[in-house]
Amino acid sequence: MFPSHSPAIFEFLKEHRLVDPAQLDELNEEHKATGKPLADVVVDLGIIEKSVLLHRIAEHLGYDYLSELPVQFPGEAIAALTGKLARDYGVMPLSADGQNIDLLVSDPFNTQAIDDLSFALGRNVRLFFADPDKIDVQIKQHYGEDEASIDDLLQEISSGNLPTDGRALSERDIESMAEQTPIIRFVNLVIGQAIRDKASDIHFEPFEHEFKIRYRIDGSLYEMAPPPKALSLPILSRIKVLASLNIAERRIPQDGRIKITLGGRQVDLRVSTLPTQFGESVVLRVLDQAAVQLDITQLGMPPDVFNGIQEIVRRPNGIFIVTGPTGSGKTTTLYSGLRIINTADLKLLTAEDPVEYEIEGIMQVPVNPLVGLTFAAALRSFLRQDPDVIMVGEIRDLETAQIAIQASLTGHLVLSTLHTNDSAGAVTRLVDMGVEPFLIASSLEAVLAQRLVRRVCVQCRTPYTPPPDLLKQLNIAANSVGDRQFFYGKGCPVCSQSGYRGRLGIYEWLRMSEALRDLIGQRAATLVIRQKAIEQGMRTLRDDGLRAIFDGHTSIEEVIKYT
Repeated sequence: MFPSHSPAIFEFLKEHRLVDPAQLDELNEEHKATGKPLADVVVDLGIIEKSVLLHRIAEHLGYDYLSELPVQFPGEAIAALTGKLARDYGVMPLSADGQNIDLLVSDPFNTQAIDDLSFALGRNVRLFFADPDKIDVQIKQHYGEDEASIDDLLQEISSGNLPTDGRALSERDIESMAEQTPIIRFVNLVIGQAIRDKASDIHFEPFEHEFKIRYRIDGSLYEMAPPPKALSLPILSRIKVLASLNIAERRIPQDGRIKITLGGRQVDLRVSTLPTQFGESVVLRVLDQAAVQLDITQLGMPPDVFNGIQEIVRRPNGIFIVTGPTGSGKTTTLYSGLRIINTADLKLLTAEDPVEYEIEGIMQVPVNPLVGLTFAAALRSFLRQDPDVIMVGEIRDLETAQIAIQASLTGHLVLSTLHTNDSAGAVTRLVDMGVEPFLIASSLEAVLAQRLVRRVCVQCRTPYTPPPDLLKQLNIAANSVGDRQFFYGKGCPVCSQSGYRGRLGIYEWLRMSEALRDLIGQRAATLVIRQKAIEQGMRTLRDDGLRAIFDGHTSIEEVIKYT
């Protein structure tokens, strides 16, 4: 991740004319829309090579640049700096003596760092610059990831007098506990760590004798050191205070939202509470604009799928459905599609449960069934708002499906999601809801089924020969592999020893044809529709998974797990 001082980066790129001025303004708008650092946008689009940009920044600021970091860092230098200073300022010590200390800095535009660190360390500070990602890895490796801070905080909290029986406490007592400084700092630390680790969800789970906190990263859950059971009530109450929920009500589920600013950018957290046998289970869904790619060019789609979506979202009418299980990136794909056509000459309306990411220029409506604002009710109102494109968060019932189809037949493009196993299954699901097959045949334009699989870590990616029984599960004969290579991640500090870092999509693109419309009108079974689509060139989820394996992006185990 590049330094986040985007105004400084913008001025630097402008001053050195590294990017065409008109293009630079466009890229800056993208940075503002996605929250992604401007330098990352420039590098990811291939406008400047990363190493070239880093060299130019170092020259501009007068820092020495290290293209390669030392294999080993001196123990006396590491001991001269506390973990908190290293993490707070993003610095890694290179060498230290009685009067001087040399530090690698990941954010060279932070001009206050030299003064702050000189004062804190009582030494003359000299800064060097290198690849920020490499520096961050070394800081994590040598100083950990706030674990010491969390341990210190837990000791500080535990030494205080916190009652353990929540049922005997008044609302004022609970509120008072939730406002204690160590509790506030602990909750902020847990949330901050989750966001830095790119977690999608944070789970707070009370059990009879323990209180667990788990992060979901790249689809898998990881447990952090559990706080004492006695802290469950104040910690959960703190979260409920932040989300403006009723802290005294612990008998019914509640939903809320938290907006916090971390590292100079705003992060939304969706909060859900659920009463359980031993207290409330609370889950925070992290909605971090900077961590989610809403630009369709960045989603890593195969060219045929990418071009197909580009064509579909520019159609004047029809229905486009994205299908897959919860957490497979359906909403991100639809948002990416909307951003392609989010121009001044089109009116775009969305009905969502809830609104996950706010997009400038689109009218977004959160549905609220408690007051009668269902998807169907929102859709009806939309048609009176003169829209060009409508997005419905999910088609859940016959009424919503019928209105969506009517909207598409009366000259609107409708985008939505369904929960089905594959693209052909979307047709059957609509028929099962009670929609007439001839209406589906005349309105449906395309279905995209997708899954997210974990990406093999590029730092520790290792080729290997998989055993024949694993290949058999993919229906691949060992003698047909040829010179193709398979990879796995053996684990390193960058991926926290998991072997995976990040995720990528695998896709099944079903474009409607006259033959498929005829089959739908005849109420053909899912398998028949699927087989016809394959005959016409559709690549299945499993086949697209094989593409990702042979390209070295993911492992055999991931594809088997999700297809």
